[in-house]
Amino acid sequence: MQSKTPKESITILTDIVLPGETNPLNNLFGGELLARMDRAASITARRHSRRICVTASVNNVAFNKSIPLGSVVTIEAKVSRTFRTSMEIFLDVWIEDRESGNRQKANEAIYTFVAVDEMGAPVEIAPVIPETAEEKSRFEAALRRKQLSLVLAGKMKPSEATELKALFQ
Repeated sequence: MQSKTPKESITILTDIVLPGETNPLNNLFGGELLARMDRAASITARRHSRRICVTASVNNVAFNKSIPLGSVVTIEAKVSRTFRTSMEIFLDVWIEDRESGNRQKANEAIYTFVAVDEMGAPVEIAPVIPETAEEKSRFEAALRRKQLSLVLAGKMKPSEATELKALFQ
């Protein structure tokens, strides 16, 4: 199976925040942002695997900055690491100042997708090869996040989480 780089499957979605998508404070609903991120991550997962992909989990979401009505929102999604049938997608959310055009990071999230066949059974996917310093950092951290998730779910013994343990030794 041919390895791929994160840039081969990057997805960039840009949209505007409309009145029907905001809360009483005129900021984008968190659920609306989650849906947008899920769509971007889904496209990225499909591009990487060339398979049907399903959301397995939303591992982390940080709503660091409100996104006001009328904002231009850009979501950038990249594969940060692949495993046998799953892949971690890292998303960065940017808002653009309406007057200056300057971009500011508002939020980020990490989703996990699983590639499946037409019957819904998981299928193997190509490895990802990080290139940039940021991609390499996210790639390394993804294994620790996976191990932590498996330990918390009772699917891995803490003593087996070698990458995670290394942080505390």
